[in-house]
Amino acid sequence: GNIYWTDHGFNLIEVARLNGSFRYVVISQSLDQPRSIAVHPEKGYLFWTEWGQSPCIGRAHLDGSEKVVLVSLGIAWPNGISIDYEENKLYWCDARTDKIERIDLESGGNREIVLSGSNVDMFSVAVFGAYIYWSDR
Repeated sequence: GNIYWTDHGFNLIEVARLNGSFRYVVISQSLDQPRSIAVHPEKGYLFWTEWGQSPCIGRAHLDGSEKVVLVSLGIAWPNGISIDYEENKLYWCDARTDKIERIDLESGGNREIVLSGSNVDMFSVAVFGAYIYWSDR
């Protein structure tokens, strides 16, 4: 198995084996403050959020190829990100808009607001079955 992580100090997404061997940079170009990642091994996708000058949610293959931006409008501080494997949906929470939203992870379409609060400052989100879990500061 592999483990992926972001380093927003260096604007990188890296991967290594669970024992720390075979470490390499998956994505280093055009990243601006990556925050959170989610991996869909079956489909071979890596998803991430960025906080930088142009906040967005991106997708690439696990080797970093074929990068695409799925969401770039109406987001400010996208924090946590989570995959609903059964429904093929990608969820994220935004600490500035105080929302949890979702999209189709293949097309990036069918964007929906799942939860909208006020002054919640959402930090992370997880999806399991019919339940959505989130944390705030």
